[in-house]
Amino acid sequence: MQAEEQTKSVADAGHPVTGYRVLLPGQWDQVPLRQGTEEAIQRILKTAFSRIPEDAPQDKIGPYKRELERRFRAAVAQAQQGKALDLYLPVKPTADVNLGASIVVSETLLPRHEQGSGQAEPADVAVQLLARDGVDNADLSSGEIDGALAVRREHVVDADPTRGAELASRRVEYIIAVPDDHARWFIAAFSTVGGGDARDELADALVEWFDAVMATFRWRRG
Repeated sequence: MQAEEQTKSVADAGHPVTGYRVLLPGQWDQVPLRQGTEEAIQRILKTAFSRIPEDAPQDKIGPYKRELERRFRAAVAQAQQGKALDLYLPVKPTADVNLGASIVVSETLLPRHEQGSGQAEPADVAVQLLARDGVDNADLSSGEIDGALAVRREHVVDADPTRGAELASRRVEYIIAVPDDHARWFIAAFSTVGGGDARDELADALVEWFDAVMATFRWRRG
């Protein structure tokens, strides 16, 4: 899905944050996970099924559709279990290549007892939030995105067949402080298996692409 790009005006800066915008190529589509989820699933599946060649063997079309829908719904359910806001998936092949990648957008709130600890630096708070899942040997960096502190983490997650992850995946997460609300943090998490190796050239290119996508990130204010 290609999100609408709008230029933030000076007046907007005084308004509270109500959402976000990013620019994505047309090969990607959005599944909202709080409202309108089923409608988005049906729309995306309908589009995917329409690309099945008309001369495809009829005895294979049914099983293919069922497996495609099963995997798609499983990805959506997994994102919903993590209380995410949106899931983005590459729903159209690019140069006849199906990208094994996804973007999950969510937000996290600081526990009530931490909200009053104003002495902590925002960058330290962000790193602490990222450290909650026990990831070791991650590459961390920080900067600003649309005027807000952003911490970037990159690491490789090992394969775990017991959770349906047959291949290792490359993960890149951006955790961004929501302006004027010290308790809220925005998280955009990208994952790819590359060409079957989380450290291969395709994975490198997709990570670079995701960094470019996050450079288009803008707050929506209202």
